[in-house]
Amino acid sequence: MKRLLTIVAAIAASAICAAAQTGPQVRDSVVYRQAAVLDSSLVGRSIFDIMPSRTGGGADISIRQTDAVSDAMRSFISSNPSRTISGYRVRIYFDNAQNARTASEEVLKRFLSRWHGIPAYRSYQNPFFKVTVGDFRTKSEALELLEQIKGEFPAAFILKENINYPVIDKTHSYDIDTVKVVLREEI
Repeated sequence: MKRLLTIVAAIAASAICAAAQTGPQVRDSVVYRQAAVLDSSLVGRSIFDIMPSRTGGGADISIRQTDAVSDAMRSFISSNPSRTISGYRVRIYFDNAQNARTASEEVLKRFLSRWHGIPAYRSYQNPFFKVTVGDFRTKSEALELLEQIKGEFPAAFILKENINYPVIDKTHSYDIDTVKVVLREEI
């Protein structure tokens, strides 16, 4: 056993030395990030701190309220990012075949590579794997996407679901960034 561990350690050491001699490979890669749903500089801030003032401090507003109201407002602000609303999504995959897990991953990757800026969700609800895309407030917005993707995903359909807050600026729904990816050889 001790001899086997010595051999494994020697092989690992030689692989590390070989990798160090050639060095890691670095490649540029394009990343698409979904734009913020709202201006992040306003998250968690009170409207009264943001409003302009003639005296230079906060807003020139005097409010008399109990601590319970202030606490409720702070609680609402802190819980707001996790809230969902009722809206529509487009289901592009729904199956329970033996290869459904792999197929749903492939459908998700194919959609994300073609339709940047549109959120996509993969879920499993026994026994079905599902891929659903978009966060739309109205059915007509979801129908617009359905018409665009129907050729690539012919079995797609619209469904009503709880959705995340949609992006405000649809023409700039994602940011493009370049990142450096360091590739290393596996031992």
